[in-house]
Amino acid sequence: MNDLPLQDALAELSSAEDFLQFFEIEFDPAVVAVNRLHILQRYHDYLSHDPPPMGDERAARAHYRAFLQRAYHDFATSDALTEKVFAVFRKASGISFVPLEAVRR
Repeated sequence: MNDLPLQDALAELSSAEDFLQFFEIEFDPAVVAVNRLHILQRYHDYLSHDPPPMGDERAARAHYRAFLQRAYHDFATSDALTEKVFAVFRKASGISFVPLEAVRR
């Protein structure tokens, strides 16, 4: 899979473990087992706010890896209830969130 162009290789990945292994990030399987969806959502959120550079696969790979490592670290040092990645956790805590895009409409 490392022989494929980055975007093609990423398209082949489906689990948090796949992503972590692909980017050669050491991880605790117990942390991932409990937080896999939260890690992937946080990763997606980070990337949506700061997309990878275009045209430089090496820089893009480093960018993707850094944000995945950050997302994993968020849950290795905290928990889903504290991090509130999904709306259900924000609503349960009384925190409501309106995306900036919704305000601009």
